[in-house]
Amino acid sequence: MSSPHILVIDDEPDIRNLVKEILEDEHYHVWVAENGESARRALRDRRPNLVLLDIWMPDIDGISLLKEWMQSEELPCPVIMMSGHGTVETAVEATRLGAYDFLEKPLSLAKLLLTVQRALEANKLREENRGLRRHAPLVQEPVGRSPLLQRLREQVKRIAQHDTWVLITGESGSGRETFARYLHTQSSRKEGPFVDVGVSSITRGNAPRELFGSEESGITHYGALEQAGGGTLFLSEVAEMDLEVQAQLLGALDTGAFLRVGGTDPVELDVRIIAATQRNLDDEVQAGRFREDLFFHLNVVPLNVPPLRDHREDVPDLLSFYVDQFVAQEKLPYRHFNVAAQNFLRNYAWPGNVRELRNLVQRLLILGTGNDIAMNEVEAAIGTADAPRERSVANPIGFDQPLRQAREQFERAYLEYQLEKHQGNVSRMAAEVGMERTHLYRKLRSLGIEIKERR
Repeated sequence: MSSPHILVIDDEPDIRNLVKEILEDEHYHVWVAENGESARRALRDRRPNLVLLDIWMPDIDGISLLKEWMQSEELPCPVIMMSGHGTVETAVEATRLGAYDFLEKPLSLAKLLLTVQRALEANKLREENRGLRRHAPLVQEPVGRSPLLQRLREQVKRIAQHDTWVLITGESGSGRETFARYLHTQSSRKEGPFVDVGVSSITRGNAPRELFGSEESGITHYGALEQAGGGTLFLSEVAEMDLEVQAQLLGALDTGAFLRVGGTDPVELDVRIIAATQRNLDDEVQAGRFREDLFFHLNVVPLNVPPLRDHREDVPDLLSFYVDQFVAQEKLPYRHFNVAAQNFLRNYAWPGNVRELRNLVQRLLILGTGNDIAMNEVEAAIGTADAPRERSVANPIGFDQPLRQAREQFERAYLEYQLEKHQGNVSRMAAEVGMERTHLYRKLRSLGIEIKERR
């Protein structure tokens, strides 16, 4: 990971150069600006991790510059004010506008370095807390002791030692983001930010601004590629990316730089990209929906996350983990899955994977009573009581298909379930599904469901 980038804004050359040399001796990357206009240009060129800002400058004072940044959007990073003629009122005003601290000149070397260090640590903690609020609760390490999970964790650790792009595949809810975050924490970029972008949640016209940022009406907006600078950018459901944006991303990966929307100066790329998808990108390439050259760029190291049904021996550990997590973080009452309930869930097919398990635990802790969670309570919560366990969940509905096909797939699964539940008795089945028997017979035949096989 690259060291933090610090922008020093001061109209006095001696102070500018002295602060630059001091900070560079501490292995920070430093660049300088002598007034407000050059500071604006510097912020357009690169998103800093910290700004040291003098108050008194010839063209615009530091307080006015701070107000300008606050009006455009949230401060891009911590700002430490500096002044040799400051007053208490000035310090209070700077703090009210969002400045992290106020240093008096002549600068104390020890205090300068300590304040810079604390500001960077506080900003890192703020970003981590923001991520936790957005995605809480997060699993820092994939849970499970199965041989499959142990091998996968070891594979991630090996991949993390190389600063290459990674493509994570796997079903929805299987834990792709968890493995992406785990890879980040094991890498040399672990001190940098982890920024996740749900590609499918970005509106088509706004995607370039979200990813690359913009320079419009004198205001610089930093996109995800810069927000993740020095760290990792996680692109989930990358197959949803518009072809035009794919071309722009490919250009950035090829050249190591990109242009913000409305910008003219290239911005250096310093980020590791981890992409994830539940689709087969080979198929997407063949269908013309995904660029083959971008696929080769992202697929330097492939990583497949298995569905939960392939490592069901990890279910008891996952249940315990999420019970403890919800008790600690959401103050829900502690409850324990008894042996029968755990055994039942080990034999469940988990169409929604780990996400379904997590939601089930949360639901049972919120709605249930008593210390123990029994099998009948679990069956009722899942909706599989009196149902064949594998058949009821083994064929989840695929969402990446036309509505007509998805509806037909659901109807077939639903009616097969009802037919087995009533052991081929169409009269009882018709009463439960709310259809007239003649219509039900016709529907079963149209879906190719044989009644005699179920009797």
